[in-house]
Amino acid sequence: MSIWPSTESVQCTYFCYMRSTKDFSVTLSVEQSPEQVFNAVLNVREWWQGFYNEAITGDTSTLNGVFSFRAGDGAHFTRQKLIELIPNEKVVWQVTDSELTFIKDTNEWQGTEIVFEIAKHHDKTQVRFIHRGLTPEVECFDACSSAWSMYIEKQLLALIKRA
Repeated sequence: MSIWPSTESVQCTYFCYMRSTKDFSVTLSVEQSPEQVFNAVLNVREWWQGFYNEAITGDTSTLNGVFSFRAGDGAHFTRQKLIELIPNEKVVWQVTDSELTFIKDTNEWQGTEIVFEIAKHHDKTQVRFIHRGLTPEVECFDACSSAWSMYIEKQLLALIKRA
């Protein structure tokens, strides 16, 4: 049984966009095991990079660990705390600090959550990425959802497939 009822009838070769909620989300469907997907998600420095001169500092894989992400020569800064960690099933980071200099409300991400839900779905593993709070109503939605799509569909997917 899928943990995402809305995906029961959706066939995802590698990724699909979920429109069942307002929060931005992307679902990947891969051959690798939930453990391999989980390990790739936690390997943040390998996939949340490659486009905008990114820098990641801090602890990205321990419960209550805190890490910072900088990109775009200072245009994007966020600090995340790992608030939920269920091996091979779920990773949740809460954004505790945010400075997005390319929009009016520079702390727009503060208090949002970045979620990865991992589950077997038939003969594949699905990982659902959700940025809770990144909705069409916020100023950053277009630019941020486009950037997330690149990181998830290109970088994270490639890392998972190398597992």
